[in-house]
Amino acid sequence: MHNLDDIMRASAAWVWFPRGGDQERAELQLVRYPARFGGGVKASMVQSGLDAEGVLEHALARTRAWGEPRLTFWTNASDSPDLEAELQRRGAEHVDTVAVFARPIDGLVVEVPEGVTAEIVRTLEQVREVDAVNVPVWDQHPLDEAGLREELAEVTAGLESGTGARVLARLDGAAVSTGGCTVVDGFLRLWGAATLQEARGRGAYRAVLAERLRVGAELGATTAIVKGRVSTSAPILARAGFTHYGDERAYVLNV
Repeated sequence: MHNLDDIMRASAAWVWFPRGGDQERAELQLVRYPARFGGGVKASMVQSGLDAEGVLEHALARTRAWGEPRLTFWTNASDSPDLEAELQRRGAEHVDTVAVFARPIDGLVVEVPEGVTAEIVRTLEQVREVDAVNVPVWDQHPLDEAGLREELAEVTAGLESGTGARVLARLDGAAVSTGGCTVVDGFLRLWGAATLQEARGRGAYRAVLAERLRVGAELGATTAIVKGRVSTSAPILARAGFTHYGDERAYVLNV
């Protein structure tokens, strides 16, 4: 099992770079999201010799240069300097909180109810079903045919390289939940979990979680790490034996 410092560093280094976006790594990590995901700039991973005001000014200037209307900053205990007080001073809106959970994969068992199944995504039709779950849950635009094929190529590359997978869960045969996983430095990152509103509370998320843990163990990961929302997945993760190591909070500034 990785220690607390390992876990918090791994959490801070966990950044998603969506297709069609841009990124910059200078005083902190900045990622411009494409319009399909609502646009805007996500900021994290502060490692700078500047003070908090200087780092934030840098991030705001880059956001303006990209022509984006808002900056979303995610806090982390490993940030240097810590920007949270400066964000609050400027009136940034606190919009979200996730709990950082981790635990050893070995010996972890997640019980899944009857009637719920999980499978590895390998085909274009499965990618289409994943998108049908993600669109309403994340309030994003559906992928066109070219986007679906690009998504399949990414999923296939992860499977072929042994670095990760996408999972799809079914309830009585209907696709209702999905989630991805990626192996980085012995950590199994569990990401992108989404369950249709009408299917929640019936074990679909647990099925997705169990299958990703199985895949992670096969790929050599030793510690599972996940960022769970307090109101949704966090209670399930706690019941599954994950330990809460800290929180990350999101603040939004309109530029």
